[in-house]
Amino acid sequence: MTSTDENESDRRSTHWFGASGRSGMLYRSWMRNQGFSDEVFDGRPVIGIAVSGSELAPCNAHLSRVAESVKRGVWQAGGFPLEFPVMALGETVLRPTAMLYRNLLAMEAEELMRANPLDGVVLLSGCDKTTPGLLMAAASTDLPALMITGGPMLNGKFRGEDIGSGTHVWKFEEEVRAGRMTEADCSFAESCMSRSNGHCMTMGTASTMACMAEALGMQPAYAATWPAVDARRYAAAQRSGRRIVEMVEQDVRPSSIMTREAFENAIRINAAIGGSTNAVIHLLAIAGRLGVDLSLDDFDVLAREVPTLLDLMPSGRFLMEDFCYAGGLPAVVAELGGLLHADAPTVTGEPLGAAARTAECHNREVIRPIDDPLQPAGTGTAVLRGNLAPSGAVVKQSAASPHLLVHRGRALVFDSPEEYYAVADDPELDVDADTVLVLRNCGPA
Repeated sequence: MTSTDENESDRRSTHWFGASGRSGMLYRSWMRNQGFSDEVFDGRPVIGIAVSGSELAPCNAHLSRVAESVKRGVWQAGGFPLEFPVMALGETVLRPTAMLYRNLLAMEAEELMRANPLDGVVLLSGCDKTTPGLLMAAASTDLPALMITGGPMLNGKFRGEDIGSGTHVWKFEEEVRAGRMTEADCSFAESCMSRSNGHCMTMGTASTMACMAEALGMQPAYAATWPAVDARRYAAAQRSGRRIVEMVEQDVRPSSIMTREAFENAIRINAAIGGSTNAVIHLLAIAGRLGVDLSLDDFDVLAREVPTLLDLMPSGRFLMEDFCYAGGLPAVVAELGGLLHADAPTVTGEPLGAAARTAECHNREVIRPIDDPLQPAGTGTAVLRGNLAPSGAVVKQSAASPHLLVHRGRALVFDSPEEYYAVADDPELDVDADTVLVLRNCGPA
C-alpha cells in the first residue's frame, strides 16, 4: 500500500493511509466501512471539505449541497474528498453574538486540519464569522486551501420594492413603532425578505467577508457575488474541487497568497464596496495568524484614496444580486486599477488583476466609474480616537447620514443590549436630541 512516488510519499495523508503494518491497516480498514475501495489509498491527495452548514445557521444551511459539487471536482482531478463538519456561526440566531465564538471556530477547524490525514482543504462558509474563522484556521495550519462562500440570498421583494435583510429589519421595526406599518404587514414582510438559501444580500458582514476572501486571493473570481441558488456557484465549487488537487501538487499555501499586498488590496476594495466595519476586526485577526504586519491605522490611511463605487445597501440602493449581474467584484477591481497590487497571487493560479482585465460592468448605476463615484475618496472606513474609544473605533462613513459625521452631545453609555432595551422606549429617559446612545463592547455584533 506504500506509494513509490517521491511527492506522494511526502504527503501528510501517506503517513496514515500509506503506512505499513498494523498502523496502516487500522486507518484504512476503518475508512473502508464507508464503502471506499482500494483506489483511494493509492497515494492520491486527500482533500478535506470543511462544512459549516447547519439548520441553526440559516445562511449556511445549504452548504452540504455545495460540498457535493466540490467532491465531484476532487474526484475528477484524482483526489480523495472527505467532508467534515465545523462550527456553524449564524449571526442570525446565535446569542448574544457569533463574534464570541469566531476564535473557537478557528481553533476547532485548525485542530481538525492538523489532526487528520489531509493534504489540502476547501473551506465552505456563509454567515458573518464563519468566513474569517475558517480563513484564520487555514492561515495557522498553512495547508493548501481555498474558500467557497455560500453566496447571498436573492433580493427581497415586498410590494414591488427591493428590500434587504438586515437593513429593512431596522426600518420596518421603526415603521411599526411610528404607526406607519401594521404588525400584520411587518410579519408578511418577513417572508418576503429571506426567500432563498444564502446569507444577507446587503453589504453587511457576510457579503463583505465573502468579497474579502476574493480580494485576498483565497476565493475564485466572481464567487463572492453569485447568488446562493445560482447554478454558477455550484459550477465554481466543482472547479474549486479540481483546483485544490492542483494546489496540493504545486504546494500552493495560504501564506504565499495572503501577503501584505493582498491585505492592502482587501482594505482598499472594502472601501470601494462600502464594506462592513467588521472587516477591520477580521482582517487584523487573519493577518495576525500569518504574521503579516497590519494595524488599525492601515485601514484609515489606505482607504483615504479610495472612493465608494458600489451603490449597495446600506450605503446605497441596490443589493448583492444586482452587484452580481452588474459584473461582480472583478468589475470593481478593474475600476480601482493602479490603486491595487494587480499582480497579487490568488488560488486560481492567476493574479488578482487577471479577471479584471476581461471584466465588464453591465450596470453603471450599481458599479460606478472611478471618475463618477457614488461618494468621493475617503468616504469608506475611518478610524476614530477619543475618550470613548482610546484604543480606536471605526465608522462606515458611506452608510452614515452627513449630519451624523460631525456631532457634539452627551454620551449615555449602556453595558449590555438588555440594559439598553430595558429603557430605550421609556419616555422618561433623560435624553435630548443631541444625546448619543453608546452600547459598550458591541461593535462586532
